[in-house]
Amino acid sequence: MATVWTENASRSADVEPWNEHAVADPKAVAAEVENIIDMNVRNVTERRKLGFFSCGTGNPIDDCWRCDPNWQKNRKRLADCGIGFGRNAIGGRDGRFYVVTDPNDDDPVNPKPGTLRHAVIQEKPLWIVFKRDMVIELKEELIMNSFKTIDGRGVNVHIANRACITIQFITNVIIHGLHIHDCKPTGNAMVRSSPSHFGWRTMADGDGISIFGSSHIWIDHNSLSNCADGLVDAIMGSTSITISNNHFTHHNEVMLLGHSDSYTMDKQMQVTIAYNHFGEGLIQRMPRCRHGYFHVVNNDYTHWEMYAIGGSANPTINSQGNRYAAPTNPFAKEVTKRVDTADSQWKSWNWRSEGDLLLNGAYFTPSGAGASASYGQGSSLGAKSLPWLGAMTSNAGPLPCRRGRQC
Repeated sequence: MATVWTENASRSADVEPWNEHAVADPKAVAAEVENIIDMNVRNVTERRKLGFFSCGTGNPIDDCWRCDPNWQKNRKRLADCGIGFGRNAIGGRDGRFYVVTDPNDDDPVNPKPGTLRHAVIQEKPLWIVFKRDMVIELKEELIMNSFKTIDGRGVNVHIANRACITIQFITNVIIHGLHIHDCKPTGNAMVRSSPSHFGWRTMADGDGISIFGSSHIWIDHNSLSNCADGLVDAIMGSTSITISNNHFTHHNEVMLLGHSDSYTMDKQMQVTIAYNHFGEGLIQRMPRCRHGYFHVVNNDYTHWEMYAIGGSANPTINSQGNRYAAPTNPFAKEVTKRVDTADSQWKSWNWRSEGDLLLNGAYFTPSGAGASASYGQGSSLGAKSLPWLGAMTSNAGPLPCRRGRQC
């Protein structure tokens, strides 16, 4: 995580007005956004039988909007489909659409209109979509402003190979339908965060999505892999977060929730982790928690090498309706890990497993007296029964949406 700003400067005169690439009419966006689908979409669609599943998965997020064949004209309906602790994140629902036409990121201080960076720094709410398939290699961290949705449905958008996304001291962000991978440390450079402000950023860690002192954040239907630090990290008093329907692969320290054992402001943190697929090549931290309240509900864990869920500093962890398939390593069967903490301390922490399926020798070590007040703060939605789990998680990651059809 880069440090906060140390310099301030006015907006460059040659950045165009914020609405240069915004349009008021969703139908205009539907006409502009190209319907580019990769070569495997037909096979994927047939395999998933989307005509049946799109309104019958039991996944309340997907069943809220995916059955609409006019989803592309009704994109903002997504903002009303949130669940869990981040359910009130509206992103750019109340703003105009912004069409990203240019994948380049040549100047992080004076971004060009039509680029993703120019879109996310604007002060007003925006619902950001993409004109075509893109690979966006960010020169520096993408510093977002409040009330923004980044919506990758209908195209194939990768944020990869360099810097990635930073959500710092803001609120109301939705990130949906992106491929985020191979993120690298960047920094020691000037970066703009709004039309009126840019400043010096120290080195960033290379997270896929870094959430710092922010609230009402929803990360949904993305694929994340192979970053220098975490895939999704939330620290420094961040709260009201939902991480749902994502596909995580090929990474060591997947998700950090909580800054440090000594940073007690994270006691307010509430995070829902739901309907995700923790897949191939993962090692640990799915998530690793501190201090706050964490609802891990109806996820599919098919791979870990060390452990799945870890924590320190007395977090409340409420695990419900997940499938945990342990690796073959006989020394890595335990789902849980208390990090650098004596047994006498962690035995009072409220960690529970309720309705989980434990496979291949997996075991979950519960603790605490099960205080109802603690689990009340650590509950964000009702868990579905295990027979629904396959249908709810089979479409984790970006969806192969096509105009005029159910997504």
